[in-house]
Amino acid sequence: MKALTWHGKRDVRVEEVSDPTLKESTDAVIRVTTTGICGSDLHLYELFGPFMMEGDILGHEAMGIVEEVGADVKNIKPGDRVVIPFNISCGHCFMCDRQLYAQCETTQCRDHGMGAALFGYTKLYGEVPGGQAEYLRVPQAHFGPIKVPEGPPDERYVYLSDVLPTAWQAVDWADIPEGGTVAVFGLGPIGQMCCRIARHLGHRVIGVDGVPERLAMARRHGVETVDAGSHTDVAAAIRDMTAGRGPDSVIDAVGMEAHGSPFAKIAQTITGMLPGRMAAPLMETAGVDRLSALHHAIETVRRGGTVSIIGVYGGMTDPMPMLRMFDKGITLRMGQAHVKRWIDTLLPLVNDDKDPLGVMDLATHRLPLDQAPHGYEIFQKKRDGAIKVLLNP
Repeated sequence: MKALTWHGKRDVRVEEVSDPTLKESTDAVIRVTTTGICGSDLHLYELFGPFMMEGDILGHEAMGIVEEVGADVKNIKPGDRVVIPFNISCGHCFMCDRQLYAQCETTQCRDHGMGAALFGYTKLYGEVPGGQAEYLRVPQAHFGPIKVPEGPPDERYVYLSDVLPTAWQAVDWADIPEGGTVAVFGLGPIGQMCCRIARHLGHRVIGVDGVPERLAMARRHGVETVDAGSHTDVAAAIRDMTAGRGPDSVIDAVGMEAHGSPFAKIAQTITGMLPGRMAAPLMETAGVDRLSALHHAIETVRRGGTVSIIGVYGGMTDPMPMLRMFDKGITLRMGQAHVKRWIDTLLPLVNDDKDPLGVMDLATHRLPLDQAPHGYEIFQKKRDGAIKVLLNP
């Protein structure tokens, strides 16, 4: 089959690789019909080379048609149309019983002290071949796959793999009070959906970004916006919009590659240039993130408010403004999305022909798999108005 493979920093290639096969009785194999490029994939493209192996298959946002199932997979059958959650969970362990599916103890990557295995995401998370390919082996298929109806386009459902449950969790964990206000830092795909979900739930939403196309998309969905490039003090600008206090909640949908953190950027760049055997342990024990978005979130939220962190961070020695956080009495919540936890709530919304979350207004580019390297480039560099790129194998 054809698949997108990693070969180094900013070097991804579509190549012929071996077809996936059933390895366990709880496996399935699907033919991928649509798969997305996620902002998290850009961390592999740019920063996480020390944890990658040449030829690793990328991608963790996939849906398609079931081709084969193992003997212990009873919930799906060949021919079913399914979406595959990005985290791989068993559904019956201690953590899964508590709906903490991103911490599944069956697939936990204990060798690296990490949580549940993820598709297409480094040896830290199991080095499981990903879904930017023509076919995908799905472990724990007795629990993971989400059956969706025939008929509507893939675009209606593919975001159930990651974008929608991740955004829903971010909003839920932001603990926005009734009639309250939330500011969303970062208007990429996750940030866009955080805004729409919060609006759907009746909250006032302020979106923050510096990219004109992202700001325009947010405004189409009733979001008040702040252009980060036009303000020297974003927190002050948002306080001016919120009775001088700041919003009740802030969602950080940016993560480790925030702009405006020059020294951390230099540290990340130098670390990424080291040989893998040197860089990997350094990143695991002494990595530093670019924290400007998170620091802005902490400064912006009102006293006693909540900061919900859904952008990915990877540092182990990040400096945090503890005095400011303690004095303001801030609550922090964060972590990988527990995808299946939110599906029963989300599926009726994406099935609704009125499209209340605007899922049909997110993808800006739809490319064949052969053009995936171009998709990565324009998404990372924010060129050609790229906000969300979908691939069709």
